[in-house]
Amino acid sequence: MNKLFVSLLLTLGISGLAHAAGDAVAGQGKIAMCSACHNADGNSMVPNFPKLAGQGERYLLKQMHDIKSGARPVVEMTGMLDAMTEQDLADIAAWYASQKGTIGAADPALVEHGEALYRGGKLVDGVPACTGCHSPNGEGLDLAVYPKLNGQHADYIAKQLTDFREGNRTNDGDAMIMRSIATKLSNKDIKALSSYINGLN
Repeated sequence: MNKLFVSLLLTLGISGLAHAAGDAVAGQGKIAMCSACHNADGNSMVPNFPKLAGQGERYLLKQMHDIKSGARPVVEMTGMLDAMTEQDLADIAAWYASQKGTIGAADPALVEHGEALYRGGKLVDGVPACTGCHSPNGEGLDLAVYPKLNGQHADYIAKQLTDFREGNRTNDGDAMIMRSIATKLSNKDIKALSSYINGLN
């Protein structure tokens, strides 16, 4: 009986995942507007626009849902997703998730501080290590909808951490994980951490 139950759950889970997945090939044909800021391969050349290449499919889909619904206001994205269907969003997420992200370079003067925060947190202030959710190499954990960070533009990371700290970004859920962490980071912490993440490989 237990084997049958487990088998049924696995079958339902796998078919549910397969049904929800986007089509990367179809997604490539739907990114014309996205490419202006994020590039066709998702490696944005502009430091205030995030790199999407290699980002988790679930995370990308969540962010697009949040932007479309207004749960995550992004001025530059206003109206861009309004005409997109659920399948369009899934396909775009699949396309960018299938691309290879590029890695930047950390400021050598900030590496020690940034690495200490990323790998060890600031336990005296109740800040956990970033590795717990985003993995030691910064690849994230897409099943839990924790984003890939490695190689992300330092300017973009710094803005997101600051927005979480100041309450300008609130789409981290009811648990407020990022808001509670960011409130304990100083400007110097954010600068060092963002630089380290940009070069994390």
